[in-house]
Amino acid sequence: MTDATITLDDDKEASFGDFFALLKPRVMSLVVFTAMVGLIVAPGSVHPFVAFFSVLCIAIGGGASGALNMWYDADIDRVMKRTQGRPIPAGKVTEGEALAIGLTLSAFSVIMLGLASNWVAAGLLAFTIFFYVVIYTMWLKRSTPQNIVIGGAAGAFPPMIGWAVVTGDITIASTLMFALTFMWTPPHFWALALFMNSDYGKAKVPMLPVTHGTRVTRNHILAYTLLLAVTAGALLFTSIAGWVYLAAFLVMNTLFILGAVKIWRRDDAASKADNFKAERSFFKLSLAYLFAHFTALMFDGMLSGLFDGMGIGGLF
Repeated sequence: MTDATITLDDDKEASFGDFFALLKPRVMSLVVFTAMVGLIVAPGSVHPFVAFFSVLCIAIGGGASGALNMWYDADIDRVMKRTQGRPIPAGKVTEGEALAIGLTLSAFSVIMLGLASNWVAAGLLAFTIFFYVVIYTMWLKRSTPQNIVIGGAAGAFPPMIGWAVVTGDITIASTLMFALTFMWTPPHFWALALFMNSDYGKAKVPMLPVTHGTRVTRNHILAYTLLLAVTAGALLFTSIAGWVYLAAFLVMNTLFILGAVKIWRRDDAASKADNFKAERSFFKLSLAYLFAHFTALMFDGMLSGLFDGMGIGGLF
């Protein structure tokens, strides 16, 4: 490691915001939201404080994963244009500080979640951190174009953890919530990779467009979008999905499939001509897609609880 990688610029003293940025707050917000939905739709209940503290622990665990990811990927982040502003490549936080923060928060989040709720949820959180840092970041990301496909499991565990906080177990419904995020991840990131292809190539990250070309990537986006629709539809056959989810499913999967078909029909010339307009739109739509599905599950869960309390359960 050179001195340049461990010496901070005196004019770039780290602030609280720089350390917080290590936790990848935008990713953390998705972790918090999906974990909260898993907790809400799970059968049974927990004390509101336990629920709040458990979600907080899950958020901290997700943030710890982000810090460890930035520690290990500092070399890549210095090369890629979209990551050069992160705390480590910007010279505001050292790699050692990121490692220490990541390890400390990992241990804290897992132990406190186990004490606050149960050790099934804590075990799932520990495995999530391990999977994201060791399996995805240290191994898959740099070795295979299937990095996003397999590595997507790391971001798919939070709703399963939220469910386990309440129930202490893993069921078909919680597994399908996991599968929804797991199948969503590849088309989401491959759309990004299409218009960030040069960045990944420069950093020598074997994303699918870099290793197999954009035509293969477009084919994969369409295939996984269709598989995603099937996975999302499977949730309709569980007790946690109701009319709100059905409406969200029909609207969002229609739009998502149409967007994937549009990308599939395009070639590189058309994409470059309009600065990847369709690909960028699909990427933004993918964010709304996941949010809409989990929001719908949340509303169905809340409505189900309301009607059960009124003695007219069974509508959802």
